[in-house]
Amino acid sequence: MEPPELILPGRRGPRSGTPQRPRIGIVKFASCDGCQLTLLDLEDELLTIADRVDLVEFAEATSRRSAGPFDVLFVEGSISTAEQVQEIARLRAVSHRLVTIGACATAGGIQAIRNWFDPDEVRAAVYPEPTYVESLAQARPVADFVAVDGELRGCPISPGQLREFLVALVTGRRPQLPDEAVCLECKRRGVVCVAVAQGIPCLGPVTRTGCGAICPAYGRGCYGCFGPRESANTTSLARWLSDDRSAADVGRLFAGFTAWSVPFRATIDAYGGPPGQVLPARETDDA
Repeated sequence: MEPPELILPGRRGPRSGTPQRPRIGIVKFASCDGCQLTLLDLEDELLTIADRVDLVEFAEATSRRSAGPFDVLFVEGSISTAEQVQEIARLRAVSHRLVTIGACATAGGIQAIRNWFDPDEVRAAVYPEPTYVESLAQARPVADFVAVDGELRGCPISPGQLREFLVALVTGRRPQLPDEAVCLECKRRGVVCVAVAQGIPCLGPVTRTGCGAICPAYGRGCYGCFGPRESANTTSLARWLSDDRSAADVGRLFAGFTAWSVPFRATIDAYGGPPGQVLPARETDDA
């Protein structure tokens, strides 16, 4: 996806010569708030950036509330209820640029694994009173409902990529976000390939970098948290992984944080769907 054209700081107001700071909002839907916390973790850098923008909506950081309009709106979380469908449409209408952040907003997140299951069975397996829970049949990324101008991938997003995006915002340039495989990050860090050296299954060849190759650096295969890179050859990787694994095991490898992204989803379906399709009966207090 092409990065958005960003709002230049110091734009002129409609009726005066006084520069206006870009109005920024950060909202969430179905998510754990981890990506918003990444923003707060920037701490001193965030304070410097905050001097250049007008942060009008960010429930994690301020009691200020705004229904819009926004020059740039950052959206965390997947769309999981009918009310959220209506709200994201409203927010899109009042946002000049809308940017999704995190695996939930960009790919449906871990909760999108339920999309392969019967929603009534899922609710019954989790909640004591499933009739109280109203949700869509599927948890889906924001881009399935409204136009998205940019995205930051990951679970959670990368502090470095977030910093680059915010600096680009306040300086009026395009953010420089890499679209390369995790394998290249391993090479730069001198991390020995866990797939070649140890036979550990790894999604690094098809996953976009951003995490710093944390898992391979600690002797674990990549889980695909940042989703598929552009033109990811998941078919070839799955075929290679299937040489000494069952189809179910191969499908399981792709059924993680970004399972509902199109390339990973297609591979999961080709190898029999995600693991655990038959949900266990929920135990009751009387059992």
